Amino acid sequence: MIPTEDASARKREIEDKLQQEQETLSFIRESLEKSDQLTKGMVSILSSFESRLMQLENSIIPVHKQTENLQRLQENVDKTLSCMDHVISYYHVAKDTDKIIREGPAGRLDEYLACIAKIQKAVEYFQDNNPDSPELNTVKARFEKGKELLEAEFRSLLTRYSKPVPPVLILDAIGGDEDMEVQEDVTLEHLPEAVLQDIICISAWLLEYGRNQDFMNVYFQVRSSQLDRSIKGLKEHFRKNSASSAIHSPAVQTKRKETPTKKPPKRPGTIRKAQNLLKQYSQHGLDGKKGSNLTPLEGKDDVLDIEIDSYIHCISAFVKLAQSEYALLTEIIPEHHQKKTFDSLIQEALDNLMLEGDNIVSAARRAIMRHDYSAVLTIFPILRHLKQTKPDFDATLQGTAASTKNKLPALITSMESIGAKALEEFADSIKNDPDKEYNMPKDGTVHELTSNAILFLQQLLDFQETAGAMLASQESSSSASSYSSEFSRRLLSTYIYKVLGNLQLNLSNKAKVYEDPALRAVFLHNNYNYILKSLEKSELIQLVAVTHKKVESSYRELIEQEIQNYQRSWLRVTEHLTERNIPAFQPGTKLKDKERQIIKDKFKGFNDGLEELCKIQQGWAVPDKEQRDAIRQAEKRVVSEAYRAFLHRCANISFTKNPEKYHRYSPEQVEDMIDRLFDTSA
Repeated sequence: MIPTEDASARKREIEDKLQQEQETLSFIRESLEKSDQLTKGMVSILSSFESRLMQLENSIIPVHKQTENLQRLQENVDKTLSCMDHVISYYHVAKDTDKIIREGPAGRLDEYLACIAKIQKAVEYFQDNNPDSPELNTVKARFEKGKELLEAEFRSLLTRYSKPVPPVLILDAIGGDEDMEVQEDVTLEHLPEAVLQDIICISAWLLEYGRNQDFMNVYFQVRSSQLDRSIKGLKEHFRKNSASSAIHSPAVQTKRKETPTKKPPKRPGTIRKAQNLLKQYSQHGLDGKKGSNLTPLEGKDDVLDIEIDSYIHCISAFVKLAQSEYALLTEIIPEHHQKKTFDSLIQEALDNLMLEGDNIVSAARRAIMRHDYSAVLTIFPILRHLKQTKPDFDATLQGTAASTKNKLPALITSMESIGAKALEEFADSIKNDPDKEYNMPKDGTVHELTSNAILFLQQLLDFQETAGAMLASQESSSSASSYSSEFSRRLLSTYIYKVLGNLQLNLSNKAKVYEDPALRAVFLHNNYNYILKSLEKSELIQLVAVTHKKVESSYRELIEQEIQNYQRSWLRVTEHLTERNIPAFQPGTKLKDKERQIIKDKFKGFNDGLEELCKIQQGWAVPDKEQRDAIRQAEKRVVSEAYRAFLHRCANISFTKNPEKYHRYSPEQVEDMIDRLFDTSA
């Protein structure tokens, strides 16, 4: 059981807590009562405030609506006035813009275009709102006038500032010399930047608002003229400097002091010489007439060289200028009209260049008909340059009409055809050159036909690929349709061998003109030796060896054979020194008259033969010193040995009372006489 004391304490504690809870409950009730009183007071206040707000709203809303209506009316009035002002302004546009339109856009393009824009808006307004009004016709007329003046300004700016590119700048642009340490990138500026921007602005306006494409025709006509004049100016520059054959005049060099000097493109230095000699040959060797004086030929070829250089440079200039023109055109002409406009722009200059090329082909064709094969030498450098330029040419003309793109390939084909014809006819002319006695060298030296043929072939070394392509272009075989450089090189090798074969055959026939077999041998020896030495000094020997490896040994055999043929001429001298018919005798034995006469005849035959041969052969020529010395040494050895042996056998024979009459020459004197062979100055 719980103790009594603990129960009493627990009871008191519970009673205390109960008392506290009752007090708290009483406080809450009092608070709720106060809160209810406050709520009732607030509700009363809010109800009164709501009543007053309703009264205020009923008073304000009509005023607000009336004010709003007034504001709307004010805005409508303002808009109406603004529209009226705007409409009225269209009726004054013609008058307001009259002065600016009449004065034109020169010097104030932006202001002028703003003025045109006003007129255009007026036209649109009257077309939409009052198409029958007279004002529409007025502003339309003003708009057309403004457009005409813009077109005129476009033409004026383009014409006034488009100038031919000076030859100096063109040569700088196309120079590109590999030997220069510093390569310059020359930019051709056709129009001042400010003028260009005005032209671009006008063209854009004419295309977008003017609905007019006539300015494109104006553009290509003006620029086409300047392109053609630029190329003609370059050509005239070459013509003016033809006296010195200089690529750049002193004036040009003065302007270029601060830039590295460019060298002119290299052309074979012997072309002019070859043309001179070959022209003389065609006049002398084929026509049977004396060749004309060399000096006028040189003068003509100086001019010809300049014309060739001029044409080559003009082709490069055309490509460079055309590229520059296209870059300019893309800034002015809309994209879908650019190719067509560019095609029209380049036609005049391109046609003139192609016509000049055709004239070169025609001149070469006429020259070939006259057997002047030097004409093909003018084709070589031009054709080579055209083929080198063709990739850039094709890239520049990409997108133009097929007829435009095909002009250069057609000219190349024409040049290849006439070049191949010249090569083949030259080979035939070497074979068929007539044997004319008066045209043969009296001293047996190298024939003009030989030197000209070799000189002509040497020119091919500088144009091996071009010449090979010429020959390949005439091949009908399937392999020729896609010929390689190796294929064309083999064709050229075969061609050179053919010319050499024709030359050898002709020389053999020509040699028959000589009655003296020894002179015939000297003549053939000289020519064969000249051919071999010329082949060895140049790369011709390697080129021929591509298809005929034994050509060198063949010529050496021919040379040796002709030396042997020549040496037979001395048999009529040495045959008198043989032991044949010399009587057997003992020293001191007296000879019979017949025996003495035999020895006298041998001395006389030797002396007369020696004198005659030395006299005749002294006037002959062996230009090659090495060959000349070798032939002399061989003859000295043979003749001297035979003569010494003969003298030794006859030393103790008494065959005459006057031995000095028959023993005219000592062996040393004989050798000295032979040393003077082939020496006209002796």
